[in-house]
Amino acid sequence: MSDYFSDRQNGPRARTEQVISPTVWAGLVATVQALINSGAFGLRFPERCPDGQATCGGDSDALAASVSAEMPGLAWPLETVSVEGEGYFSKRQPFAPDTLLVLDFIEFVHALVAKPIPGKYHDFFSHHHLTFDQEAGQEEFRATVNRIFARNGVAFEMLPNGRIERLLPPVLGEELKRTLFNTGDRTLDNMLDECRAKFSDRNPLVRREALERLWDAWERLKSLADPSDKKRSVKIILDAVTSVPLLRERLEIEATELNSIGN
Repeated sequence: MSDYFSDRQNGPRARTEQVISPTVWAGLVATVQALINSGAFGLRFPERCPDGQATCGGDSDALAASVSAEMPGLAWPLETVSVEGEGYFSKRQPFAPDTLLVLDFIEFVHALVAKPIPGKYHDFFSHHHLTFDQEAGQEEFRATVNRIFARNGVAFEMLPNGRIERLLPPVLGEELKRTLFNTGDRTLDNMLDECRAKFSDRNPLVRREALERLWDAWERLKSLADPSDKKRSVKIILDAVTSVPLLRERLEIEATELNSIGN
């Protein structure tokens, strides 16, 4: 279900959370465990029927080995609690791995999952032989992941290609997508495009690089009108923006404050 009563009444929750919480992680783990139980990883890691070698489920040991190899630092079986202290004084606390590791794992699962379709029932071994619909399985998985994200206000979304992208605030996000940088200076345009791409990245370190690059773009912009005199160049640029005295004064203040922050 995706259309809950509270969403219909109040609208969807704002997607602002940048960190995967233990609650969200527990929901994702439950989803993956259900997929394992259903045999949804049998297309990539098949468990073979002893009588004829048809696929009858998923090989959980092979899946575990693949997770360990491709997701260093992620414990298997997946953990949703941590134990603090020892013995009688130990406490169990909700736990979630690092957000980037969780997002990597979700993309990993998406690449492997497929919807199992029961076929012939094997009476002797009490199982069905399975075929798989990978497109349907991936679509269902994406829908579940995105629903968990949306219900918990998580600012990430899984795209149809299986990649996860960071969601920007609606107004800012739409403006950034529509904007074409055409300043007349190709280097500045490239710098701004680089800022836009990095600002949308799910890695906070990359987003920090976007901020640093934006400062570099500001430094270049300040010299465009008069490369020999940066102060005069800034005045020319700000004068060209507006002739309204109050707004012009406000721009001057903000430009000065921006320089102070950067320095």
